[in-house]
Order: sequence, then structure tokens, then C-alpha cells
Amino acid sequence: MSQPPLTRSQRLERLDFNPAHRRLLLGSGVGWALDAMDVGLISFVMAALTVQWKLSLHQTSWLGSIGFVGMALGASLGGLLADRIGRRQVFAATLLVYGLATAASALVTSLAALMVLRFIVGLGLGAELPVASTLVSEFAPAKIRGRMVVALEAFWAVGWMMAALLGYLVIPQSHDGWRWALAVGIVPTLYAAVIRARLPESVRFLESKGREEEAEAAVRSFEAEAPRQARGTAKAAGEPVEAPVEDLEPSGHQHIWSARLRVRTAALWAVWFCINLSYYGAFIWIPSLLVKQGFSIVKSFEFTLIMTLAQLPGYALAGWLIEVWGRRATLASFLAGSALAALAYGHASSTSEILTAGCALSFANLGAWGALYAIGPEIYPTSIRGTGTGAAAAFGRIASIVAPLLVPVLIARGGNGLAFTVFSIAFALAAVACFGLPEARNRSLGRV
Repeated sequence: MSQPPLTRSQRLERLDFNPAHRRLLLGSGVGWALDAMDVGLISFVMAALTVQWKLSLHQTSWLGSIGFVGMALGASLGGLLADRIGRRQVFAATLLVYGLATAASALVTSLAALMVLRFIVGLGLGAELPVASTLVSEFAPAKIRGRMVVALEAFWAVGWMMAALLGYLVIPQSHDGWRWALAVGIVPTLYAAVIRARLPESVRFLESKGREEEAEAAVRSFEAEAPRQARGTAKAAGEPVEAPVEDLEPSGHQHIWSARLRVRTAALWAVWFCINLSYYGAFIWIPSLLVKQGFSIVKSFEFTLIMTLAQLPGYALAGWLIEVWGRRATLASFLAGSALAALAYGHASSTSEILTAGCALSFANLGAWGALYAIGPEIYPTSIRGTGTGAAAAFGRIASIVAPLLVPVLIARGGNGLAFTVFSIAFALAAVACFGLPEARNRSLGRV
């Protein structure tokens, strides 16, 4: 008895990695790196303006937090829009918003104006990140989907290193060095035009909107670049074909808090909240805390650059383990490592201890981020995938708003030791929450 033809999603998931996947990953990854560069830059700008504008710790903490207020709103709005108007459209629009706002930040003459623009930057950043990971997930072959999303997230390290280089090489060189560093933000605006023209729209999104011809054209463009034996346009002999999970669920149950999805949603939100609290509490403040410990601005930026380099091997290991151990085990392990590294950093005193613990924290924490971004899009059906990932990111951004404001309070009460102990506890709680997430290794999107 003949088998029914494969669905478009199954045809995509059967393909081997090919040049079309490479272009998608690179195109999305460059946008991701530019995002990271912007987020990273503010930590160096904070350290410079604390000295130049004589900002108090309270003012500096709000400068660090206001962008995350925008990111919280942007993440939720971006996910909703991605499910309504498309992944590619939202991706391009967010790059345009935050690129223009970052470039305008270079011209400000007051803290208030800078904070308004940082809020707008946050709107764009918050909306872009979950949308990009969703787009890559929906085109990735099932057997390497997690690895592809971790590779996308690895571009974050590239962007943060760009920020660290700008901080180290540009900001200390002149009174207006921080302005020149922020002016680089115009690059995402130019890149937005490339994104819209070259990246494909999600096949699953197109199908959900009844745009069948466009969906078929997108699938065929990927199949055309695959080796003939790997193409999935023909019937799969002897292999049962199941309808996508979205077709099996009544439309009325498509909600992230429905009975089937509520445990995974709660677990995902908990991980997002705890990892945001610890990551942004630590890395937004590290350059300023190093200056406070007596290091020069140049030396503190140099240390931060060295720590940032440790992110790349963290991503590489996570990208390998996520397809070997699975998503949950990889995420939980890197979060546990982050907890230990944060505890060590909080009690480090010598230069070697600070660098060693800082590199370990950077390595483990960014490996965890890679695994987290891989998990999010895998646990929701297409019709609410953008909403689900965006909502989790938005909830996590609440913690990223709180974190920069919390650090001065913790430092005043117990120094670096107390602050990083709190971060360590948050990482440990996130590791425990991982076990409420389903395992999606080698499974089709939505079949978890």
C-alpha cells in the first residue's frame, strides 16, 4: 500500500544541512551578533559615563535597566506579531528600530535623552531575539535543529566581542569615544534591508496563513540545494507519515497555558527569569565593578574582553552536547556550572582568580543560553510558537530589568560576595526548573 506524500515540514526536516541552511544561519546570525554588540556596548558606556558625567550608582543602574524594560515589552509584542505578519518581517523591522535608536544615542547630551533612546533600542532587541531563533528552528533539519540554534546563539559571543573591542579600543581614546562606539549602531539599520530581501519566510507560518504557493516555493528552494539522495519530495517508502501536531489539536486549545502546555510554559518561564537575573546582573556590571575594585577603565575593559573570549568554546561544547546528551541535560549542566562559577567569582580577590572565575562564568553561562534558545521554539505548535517563545523571553526580561537595579543594593550590603551568591542561587534554581521541560532531541517541531 502506497504511503501518502510527505508534508512540507517533513520534507524540510529530512534534508541534510546545505548552502540554503548556511545562508539562513549566517543571515540571522549577523543580526544576532549586532544585537549582542548593542547590549554589550552599554556596559562599557556605563563605566565611561559614570566617570565622565559623574553618575551615581542609582543613575547608572537605571541606565542599565531601562533598555530591558523595552526588551520585555518588545519580546512579547514581537512574538505576537511574528505569529500574525511573519517571522522575516518582524526580524527586519526590529533591526531597523534598534539600529536607528542606537545611532541616535551617540548624539545625546543628557542622561534622560539617553535613557529614552535605550528604551526604544530595547523594544527592537527584545522583539528580534525570539523571532530569529524561531525562524531558524522552523527551517532546520530535525537531526541538527538544536545544534543550528546553538550556532545562531554563538553569534552572540561574536557581537559581545565586537562590543568589548569597541570598548577597549575606541571608548578610552577620547572624551567622545563612547559616542563613536554607539554610532556603529547604524549598521543594523543597513542590514535590515538585506534581511528582508534575502531571508526566506517560515514555511510553517506561510501554511498557517493559507499561502500554499509561497510555502511550496520556499521548500523547493531548500531542496534544490540539497544532494539528490537527501531530498524529501518523493514518498517515504515504508515510513508512516503523521500529520503535524498543529493539525491534531483543536484550535481552541492553542494556548501556552492550556492543560498540555502549562507545565512546560511554567518551567520555561522560570529558567528564563533566573538566567536573565544572573546573566545581566553580572555582565552588565562587571566592567563598572572592576573599576570600583581599583582597576583602570582600560584594564577593566581588557579583563572583560578576555572573559568574553571564553563564550565561544562554551557555545561549541553546548552545540555538540545538545544532540548527544539532549536539551535538558545540556541546559541543566551548564546552568549548574554557571552557579559554581558565579560563587567563585564573588569570592575572587586576586587578578588571576578574577580572570579564571570570570572566564568560567562566561563559558558556562553562554553555553546555557545556547541550549535555552534551542529549547524554546521546540515545545510549542506553529500557531503559537512565536507567542510562546516571546512570552517566555518577555517574562525573563523582568529579571533583566531588576538585575542592574539590584546589584548596587547587594554590593552595599555584602559586596561582590553577596551579589554573586544571589546569582549563583538563581542559576541553581534554573537548573532544577529544566526538568519540567520536555526533551525534543531528534523530534519534529511540535511533537513534544
